Amino acid sequence: MISGGLVDLQVNGFGGVDFNAAADAGPLSAAALDVALEAMLATGVTCCLPTVITAAPETLRARLQALDAAVAGSRLGPLMCPGYHLEGPFLNATDGFAGCHPPEAMIPPDYALLESLEAGLSRPILLLTLAAELPGAEACIQAAHAAGKLVAIGHSNVTFRHVAQAVAAGASLSTHLGNGLPQVMPKLANPIFAQLAEDRLSAGFIADGIHLPPPALKAMIRAKGPGRAFLVTDATAAAAVPAGIYPFAGMRVERSADGTVRTPGGRYLAGSSLCMDAAVRNLVEWGIATPEEALGMASSVQAGLLAPALAAHGIALPHGEAEWSSALRLTRIRIGSAERRFTD
Repeated sequence: MISGGLVDLQVNGFGGVDFNAAADAGPLSAAALDVALEAMLATGVTCCLPTVITAAPETLRARLQALDAAVAGSRLGPLMCPGYHLEGPFLNATDGFAGCHPPEAMIPPDYALLESLEAGLSRPILLLTLAAELPGAEACIQAAHAAGKLVAIGHSNVTFRHVAQAVAAGASLSTHLGNGLPQVMPKLANPIFAQLAEDRLSAGFIADGIHLPPPALKAMIRAKGPGRAFLVTDATAAAAVPAGIYPFAGMRVERSADGTVRTPGGRYLAGSSLCMDAAVRNLVEWGIATPEEALGMASSVQAGLLAPALAAHGIALPHGEAEWSSALRLTRIRIGSAERRFTD
């Protein structure tokens, strides 16, 4: 079976490498980035948006600049990383909604900050995740959309009204729907139903069996429909490596034997250790999708969502192609002139 290369719109790190490298650990290097991207290729991913999470503006600026330099100086970065995903700092700081993001660094949405952070980068911020109920969110969404960026709702206590306003302003995605939320919410008038009910929003899901119980994931994907549901990993440096302690955005996170990633002793999940090919296999194993549908939710759906933003910035991606065994194990991957073959 042949599919397009898989696309991950939310990946914080991979293969022991943190894309949010903290200053005290040294900035991300091109060599380290290539290690991570090579590991991602082995999972079928040919395109990704390295994701930078909430921090103070100067820290965000330093992390984006280091990430951008690493992408430009690496072998695979120019092929695989057309731009970046900024997840925060415009998130809901309330306990539960903030997740593992530092609430003290969260601020109201202000597109001027995004412009300032992007200045001097060789690649654009292509996707912004924010809490659409915050003051200034509507104006920020409008400005980002007018600049050719994708805008997603996430870590957000949105109502049905907030979602309608955000979509009218230009929001088109939900970031890891069902997560970045407290355990207790109103039964029906809650952020999950508000976003599921909006047909103009496509939704990303973390299909690791940890972030969402498979039956709940099945119901959410059915509500959205395969054409509007897509897979993300929200992976950290703890992906594609053994259980242990790994860096993440100035924190330390622990990957347990079952793949769960948390700050040591913390209550909240801190990203994931999920690989995209495993997410595809999970959807099929759990009876949520056919192999063709699952591969589509890992490739063509994201590619279609990303296409307008790429066109707005004059970015053309090299063709990515993946070949799979009947067990959905990767046997060949190609991105541009780079090709790898694997034994099933």
